[in-house]
Amino acid sequence: MSNENTPAAAVEFDAGYLATAELDARFHLDQVMAMVGVDGLVEALAQPFLLAKVDQHAAAVRESLTAAGKPIGPLSLAGYARSVIAVHQRHGRPLPTPDSVDWADADWTVLRLVAVCHLADDADAF
Repeated sequence: MSNENTPAAAVEFDAGYLATAELDARFHLDQVMAMVGVDGLVEALAQPFLLAKVDQHAAAVRESLTAAGKPIGPLSLAGYARSVIAVHQRHGRPLPTPDSVDWADADWTVLRLVAVCHLADDADAF
């Protein structure tokens, strides 16, 4: 990361910024996991049709991030989840909570967020 033309202070700042950004991303992913991820993944393991839907959404998330040249990790997954939540809120819909989700008929937003949690778990992003 450092070269002859980069001041040492800039390298320290960059490392500190990345560490803070990653902590923020992990915190956000924890919040999404609490919102729908834990219950969604438990339900998906119990209901094969739901697991298939989550897997399809996870493949789409993975494809989207890969096409954008982003690794599957805390920063990219948290950013993706933030975007999904922002669009959901712009449509005036309340955020899902574990007790408000009908897992037999979970909507696109819920499935996408559970898929992000599934990928984050696989990537040790928590």
